[in-house]
Amino acid sequence: MPSDCIPFSDTNYFSSLICDYLDQKSELQPFYNRFPELENFKDQIKEKQHSFSNEHRKVLVQALRKQYKGVDPSDLTSQNIESLDKPTTFTIVTGHQLNLFTGPLYFLYKIISTINLTKDLKEKYPEYDFVPIYWMATEDHDFEEINYFNLFGKKIQWNRNDGGAVGVFDTEGLDKVFEIFSLEIGAGRNAEYLKSLFKEAYLQHNHLAEATRYLANELFGEYGLVIVDGDDRKLKKLFTPFVERELTNQVAYTKVIPKAEKLEAQGYKVQVNPREINLFYLADGLRERIIEKEEKYFVNETDISWSKSEILKELSEHPERFSPNVMMRPLYQEVILPNLCYIGGGGELAYWLELKDYFETVDVPFPMLLLRNSVLIQTKKQAEKIEKLNVSDTELFLKQHELINRKVRRISNINIDFDPQRKHLKEQFKAMYVLAEQTDVTFNNAVKAQEIKQLKGLDVLEKRLLKAQRRKLSDHVKRLTTLQNELFPNQSLQERNTNFAEFYLEYGDDLIPTLMKHLDPLKGEFLILKY
Repeated sequence: MPSDCIPFSDTNYFSSLICDYLDQKSELQPFYNRFPELENFKDQIKEKQHSFSNEHRKVLVQALRKQYKGVDPSDLTSQNIESLDKPTTFTIVTGHQLNLFTGPLYFLYKIISTINLTKDLKEKYPEYDFVPIYWMATEDHDFEEINYFNLFGKKIQWNRNDGGAVGVFDTEGLDKVFEIFSLEIGAGRNAEYLKSLFKEAYLQHNHLAEATRYLANELFGEYGLVIVDGDDRKLKKLFTPFVERELTNQVAYTKVIPKAEKLEAQGYKVQVNPREINLFYLADGLRERIIEKEEKYFVNETDISWSKSEILKELSEHPERFSPNVMMRPLYQEVILPNLCYIGGGGELAYWLELKDYFETVDVPFPMLLLRNSVLIQTKKQAEKIEKLNVSDTELFLKQHELINRKVRRISNINIDFDPQRKHLKEQFKAMYVLAEQTDVTFNNAVKAQEIKQLKGLDVLEKRLLKAQRRKLSDHVKRLTTLQNELFPNQSLQERNTNFAEFYLEYGDDLIPTLMKHLDPLKGEFLILKY
């Protein structure tokens, strides 16, 4: 199966911050610990091994055993859970929201990147074991971000009224989603598998976290994936010292703000800004911010309040009610897992790069940060069309008007480039400026205005000629436009829109093994996979 790679910077879909990070620009080195290369994991292992306690390992294994009750894990997943009790076992983590039926394709790419990196590490460091972890964002409350998936250009959506952490949402109403999904994908062996997968996950489980665990385990359990739910009393208990420091000293705010300002001073966009207290309070149907005012603590939009001693007592007795926000969740993850590396998308890595000083202050090793694999899947027919249209992989990533204009210029029998005329015009005006210098400033200004006017006139003529040629070559333009729209739905990356079901219908059981084979987590380039 042919494949190709292009640099992330050539796609025009990744920020300058991420592209510069991948290039290991010197100005970004203070924002991360070690760059993710196989040789660098040796020191990362030593650092984490020294800091991570056996007590935390035992609590982690106990919590995972409990979370996996009622689940049928593979032998490899079971072995991985038990191996976490050993001081020579470490994790590689990716996290994701509980998107309905996995959401967009990059859910798969995140997990496959994670699994494949553990394989590479085992080969490089055979004396250690490495466990791939999918961290479920069960405490997230952005329901509108996860309650749908896109299929054949249509939005399949789950509508319900609810509040609080999404992991505990019941699955009521998903039977209607299943009916719509079933009609859309039709019949056939692959379609029937997808139907059974959806039905078993969402109609046979009571809560969204349970459904998502089942789904991820079915897709990746054979590869040893371990799924972690951070909404767990035992795991939260391990994190209480850090929560207490956040409540009383506002550590995240004081350490992240200066780091974010340094990123901004270098011209990068700051992804997330911390709050004074980076914690939510969890209750039935509730996940709201904790706010401190005049030495009292409040839950936003509620009547709940505590004194300092009262909230610390609440934390001690009910640690499960305290939920870290986006700035503290990374720390929570690193406190309860023997983790070496976090794998995420560009947006995730952007806010992780704000956190290094915070981690150093609370004395927790900062993990390596790895950009997940990105993939553009081309069907055989699409690859053939690309070849016939004589378009390069890099050109496909251009904005549509840029792609069309470039192609029309290339295939037109008329030279649609007025640069020679512009150069000739500027040469003529040089002589006019010499003459103008011998008169007064008003004549010089008149010459300059005329030059600008005539250059603009050339721009207009060039655009009109290009537009005329586009009409003349409309058939070619239409085929090119249709092709790009197929590969880049809504003029965005395929992986950010399309659900895996579309490709599973086509390729069936071969889909995930093929991705496993071709995704190299340390390659550092965007993969074009011609299926």
